[in-house]
Amino acid sequence: MPTDLKPPFRVAPVPQGRTRRFLHFGRAVGELAAGAAAHAVSQLAQGRAVPLAQALLTPGNARRLAGRLSAMRGAVMKVGQLMSMDGKGVLPPAFAELLGELRDRAHTMPTPQLMAVLEREYGSRWVERFQDFGQQAIASASIGQVHKVVARDGRVLALKIQHPGVVDSIDSDMDNLALLLRMPGLVPQWLDPAPLLQRVRAQLHRETDYAAEAKSLTAYRLALGDDPVLTVPAVHADLCTPHILATDFAPGEPLDRLMHVGRPQAERDAVATALCQLAVREVYVMRWVQTDPNFGNYLYDAQSGRIALLDFGATERVSPTRVKHLRDLTRALRSDDRDALLQAALTAGLLTPADPPAQRLAALEMMLLAGEPLRCIGPYDFGASDLFGRVFRSGHQQARGEGFSSAPPPDMLFLQRKFVGTFLQCTRLKARVDLGAVFQGYL
Repeated sequence: MPTDLKPPFRVAPVPQGRTRRFLHFGRAVGELAAGAAAHAVSQLAQGRAVPLAQALLTPGNARRLAGRLSAMRGAVMKVGQLMSMDGKGVLPPAFAELLGELRDRAHTMPTPQLMAVLEREYGSRWVERFQDFGQQAIASASIGQVHKVVARDGRVLALKIQHPGVVDSIDSDMDNLALLLRMPGLVPQWLDPAPLLQRVRAQLHRETDYAAEAKSLTAYRLALGDDPVLTVPAVHADLCTPHILATDFAPGEPLDRLMHVGRPQAERDAVATALCQLAVREVYVMRWVQTDPNFGNYLYDAQSGRIALLDFGATERVSPTRVKHLRDLTRALRSDDRDALLQAALTAGLLTPADPPAQRLAALEMMLLAGEPLRCIGPYDFGASDLFGRVFRSGHQQARGEGFSSAPPPDMLFLQRKFVGTFLQCTRLKARVDLGAVFQGYL
């Protein structure tokens, strides 16, 4: 996630080893329980009895949990990121908002730990490979942190350096998370998180394989081809190792900063339209989707008007069958056809014949509500719309109810995350996008 911005990241060693990470995780669980107890007692003193779920999911607990997960990094932080983006229908908005901090930054390694990683990967004379090495990270996330460097031959690069011990911690972290999610009130009773956690486990193993990511990045770059707006930084294999990925340095700033610097409406509309076009192109043409639409994974260079696409550890192939499912779902949403939508949702596994009729009807209504931008004639004004609030209220009522026979297929959840994340970007940019034109020719 290279950017010219240098935010004041918090510094903490990455806890390594099953025992140390388990202790950190145990503290997170203890802090949740203590925070819930304190909130329940304070409310009881005011004559109000608070359900356990409400006591757990408070802003104070969200702050404590986000801080703990940020310091741990690795699998637990990745799931926290997923919860912050995908949990809009499950988590209270304040809780999801505070966990959203995990999308933007993690703690960074202290200098001695960073130097140890560089020496392990490049050897004791690693410094001779560079004219300049920026020791302050310019970005940090669950798997690694990014540094801007100048190679010995003058190339300006971004090095994504994997946090030590992340690979070895994935399986134990996921087992610990499975235990945490059994706490009453954290997830709806009807939801079995095991399939999603298994999918996240597999994705994390892929994301920590930097050699595989380098191949995916290069192949994606070739598949995208020359594009007037979108660009993918090239890999520099001579400075890559199993735990360091070297690419071109991409100038620019994360997309959500376009609002803070007051960019013109037309510019924000153009950026959002390009991202929507990319999402559709990935599914229907490339059949290869980057499923992590983290705001920091897209950098906008105002000088050139180009958008750099970053982080290809979370790419997913889309089968021809799934493409047909998505096409049928989108057609039904666009035409407001409930019967066609029901059939498409059943075929795709979003609904099952075992779902109670009332739950099925409510789910269909929520899907149709979410498809509102597809039915708009002309540009849809994401900035003026309260669509996400309405979808949240509908989804929260659905998710907290009971009666669903199973969770949707994990691969559909990841594809949904791509489109939801893209629409969230449009909302954050307060953009106006003609989705009818974006989907023209694909349906």
